[in-house]
Amino acid sequence: MNSEFILFQSDRFTFKLNHLVIIGVLILAFSISMLIRSQPIEHGFELNEFDPFFNYRATEYILENGLSEYFEWHDEKSWYLAGGRDISKTSQVMLHITTAITYSLFSESLSLYDYTILFPAIFGSLTVVAIFLLVRLFGGNLAGLIASLLFAVSLPVILRGTIGWFKSEPLGLFYGLFGLYLFLSGIKSENKKIAFLKIIFSAVAFAFALSSWGGIQFFIIPIGLFIMVLPFVRKDHKFLLWTIPLFVSSFLLISGLFERPGMGFVFGIGGIVLGLPTIFLVICIFVQKISNEKNKTRNGLILLTGIIVISSSTLIIITSSPDIPLATSFRYLNALNPLLSSTDPLVDSVAEHGTKSISNSFLLHSIWILFAGIGIWLLLSKNALQNKIFTNIDLRIFVIILGITGAYVSSVFMRLELLASISLIVLASIGLSILTKEIYNIQFSQKKNYLIKISYVTIILFLFILPLVYPINDNWINVVSSPPIIYTGATFYPPTSDWLETMEWIKLNTPENSKIASWWDYGYWITALSDRTSYVDNATLSTIEIKRMATMFMSSPEDSWNMLKEMDADYVLVFVAAMDIDNNPNEESLYVVSGGGDESKILWISRIAELEPQKYLELDAKTRTPYFYENTMLGKLIPFSPVVYYHPSTERNSPVYQNGFVEISVKNIKYDSDNDPLKLVYTSPSFINDDQGGMIFVMLYEVNKNYSGSKNLFD
Repeated sequence: MNSEFILFQSDRFTFKLNHLVIIGVLILAFSISMLIRSQPIEHGFELNEFDPFFNYRATEYILENGLSEYFEWHDEKSWYLAGGRDISKTSQVMLHITTAITYSLFSESLSLYDYTILFPAIFGSLTVVAIFLLVRLFGGNLAGLIASLLFAVSLPVILRGTIGWFKSEPLGLFYGLFGLYLFLSGIKSENKKIAFLKIIFSAVAFAFALSSWGGIQFFIIPIGLFIMVLPFVRKDHKFLLWTIPLFVSSFLLISGLFERPGMGFVFGIGGIVLGLPTIFLVICIFVQKISNEKNKTRNGLILLTGIIVISSSTLIIITSSPDIPLATSFRYLNALNPLLSSTDPLVDSVAEHGTKSISNSFLLHSIWILFAGIGIWLLLSKNALQNKIFTNIDLRIFVIILGITGAYVSSVFMRLELLASISLIVLASIGLSILTKEIYNIQFSQKKNYLIKISYVTIILFLFILPLVYPINDNWINVVSSPPIIYTGATFYPPTSDWLETMEWIKLNTPENSKIASWWDYGYWITALSDRTSYVDNATLSTIEIKRMATMFMSSPEDSWNMLKEMDADYVLVFVAAMDIDNNPNEESLYVVSGGGDESKILWISRIAELEPQKYLELDAKTRTPYFYENTMLGKLIPFSPVVYYHPSTERNSPVYQNGFVEISVKNIKYDSDNDPLKLVYTSPSFINDDQGGMIFVMLYEVNKNYSGSKNLFD
């Protein structure tokens, strides 16, 4: 059937068959994305991870107090010793504002908590429309539709946008990809009024995106490089002289109005990456104008070489020098300069900051890498310019730049594989669309022509579906189906309600002005769910305070009590994971204490405290030493004591640790008396009802302000 077949028309609009197909495929892509992203619901309808609980609390504050109060909000329930937290200066402001506005408009029947659970899946799935519009600019409707389907199932995208993942990435990508579409569409437009509006709205969208997610800084890199190429590939220099400065100035101005990223971004990385190329564009056009026809390109290239050398040197210097203050965190500087190495154990301790590997990259991108390779090959081929699908040389160059920068930036952290996936999706969809049209245009005998086309479609569908179903137990669909972390504490043990019950108990059974010390992982849960004051949390605003907390946990009980007293702490919370291995119900239960709780974080806690881990851990870097149990506060708070060491292969026992042996422990609560520096006041249900197998539990100790057995820390 002819795709141009008219279904109905009016004076201003004609609705054709291809419009119906586009709508149908986009609905399909949205639906597939929502189904995959919604899988965690089968484990429980809760927010997932840690940051979403803060974002929920901040959004709630807007709805209850208004926007003006939000921008004045200095939260005193978090970062107690650091003087609290300036929320609008240290948060993803547009995430909170967008959620509050859309909730007020569309979701009165839902509670805010339930809406924030659904929010990332909805906006993440709606982004299939943004990626369609963007890629359609490069390769037409077919490429755009393929991109929407690839985006809908892309594992790196899905992993950071499931139901409950109320964090920055889903909304940031939504705004960012729409902003990129509007920018490229604007400079492609032949209508100056439409171009003006698109450029302005693209700047607004990009500023909103950056205020939603700092990772959107990635997009300014290919845009900056693209701006430097434009004088060589576009002849409409007068058009470029007002559209590019308009976009850059508008984007930087609006970004500067937000406290985050703020003026530090404008006069720092943002200003350099976008400002220098814009200056180059203006100067290059002027140089080309005064040069004779023969030397135009040569003079421009000489100028370009100089700008590249200057800008590259500047970026290397500012990202490598500790003496230059920047409003950009290490992880963003590291993305610009992968040669940087972190000396901060706090940064290194975060799993998503881990270095990527080839095997992990293939797991995350799979067949998309093959599809993207086809796209690169076709884009660089001699026949690409003759192909009707890619007549715009400037857009072809932008796609290549996007692919290169995506691979470059994502080479640093596992978390940045999300950015690589965007580049791969764009390249893969363009490559598949060109290849599909070439196959479709092949003319053989009718029978052979039919077989070739059917075979091609079958192969492409097989490759597309393969990562979704294979491996059987670890494919792109079921890998997303995992319980919210509030149920598991980020361990691999079966989900429980221990954390939720603990937060509820604290809320109902402790004074409202209570201050709770814990490791920084749990700070957001304490403030959002129990409505109590915490000292450190996932914002990691002050490494000094996190180091202080680490030092408290790893110091002697006497020194730790003095530190807690100086901190004015009322309670200390610890989280422990263990495995019940006893098969004889008539004897005292035996446990392997390990699995992702505070007992497994000693290596990083000691490093952050600038202490030698060897003092607290055996040679395997995970088994705790007797010194740890007897001479540290954390060792006293963990309610277990080792009784023997066991070798699984030889089935030998040893009274002391030997290489390859596993620590076997029994329950032993050390602090439950009024004479102790701390007193146990609450244990979550799993510690008491410990059926055979894995268990995770939370313990709350009250600080004994009247403890008399301590000595002054400064004696």
